[in-house]
Amino acid sequence: MKNVLSIAGSDPSGGAGIQADLKTMCAMGVYGMTVITAVTVQNTRAVLGVREIEPSVVAGQIEAVFDDIRVDAVKVGMVSSAEIIAAIRDCLTRFRARNIVVDPVMVSKSGYAILREDAALALRALVAMADVVTPNIPEAEMLCGFPVKTEDDMRAAAEAIAAMGAKNVLVKGGHFAGEEAGDLLLADGGFSFLRAPRVKTKNTHGTGCTLSSAIASRLARGDDASAAVRAAKAYITRAIRDAYDVGAGAGPVGHMAELYRRAGMEV
Repeated sequence: MKNVLSIAGSDPSGGAGIQADLKTMCAMGVYGMTVITAVTVQNTRAVLGVREIEPSVVAGQIEAVFDDIRVDAVKVGMVSSAEIIAAIRDCLTRFRARNIVVDPVMVSKSGYAILREDAALALRALVAMADVVTPNIPEAEMLCGFPVKTEDDMRAAAEAIAAMGAKNVLVKGGHFAGEEAGDLLLADGGFSFLRAPRVKTKNTHGTGCTLSSAIASRLARGDDASAAVRAAKAYITRAIRDAYDVGAGAGPVGHMAELYRRAGMEV
């Protein structure tokens, strides 16, 4: 059994953050562990508030895990301050963490600013450590500093983010309109578009958290970056298709729908 650590925020509604990460890791056949960076007040409709965890407590959680358990991959999600980012970067460097996936969460689906303005530059230093970084279009724009409107722009953004130090970059194209959900992967110096039919549903809460956790899980199990991203893309496409209509807003994706089916449950 491989062990994967999620460093991210908590979502009480269960669709995003560490809750989504743990469900994804179970579905991907790895042992999930968590370091909580923030407690959010949110549901399927909106993020209503955030309480950050003290950087020393974030660091302490990371140290406690690495001191005791082999960590085969790390997923980093919600990190809202420069101080927390510095604590994470220091710990991951000190423990020589491997298979690091960074999901640069900056703004929630409902428009809540997750990342403080003073943390943007610090986040780039964390991106530089990543084996895979997974920005969506708005996040790619904030990282690279120019608009991303076309597939050529996606290529330019991926190159700009790779120039920060990230080994592989997945620019997610879900914010573009169209019948396909197309993501651009820059891996091993080459570009490839990963396309899938767009699933028409409002229930997409936690898709970014889920995808990045799936990538980390596959890296832990021995996939290279390209294979890990492709397997994770297939997983999130199925999970969106199996999304749950929970709550009045954007419901969660079906993280464990395949496991439920095997147990004889209807989903």
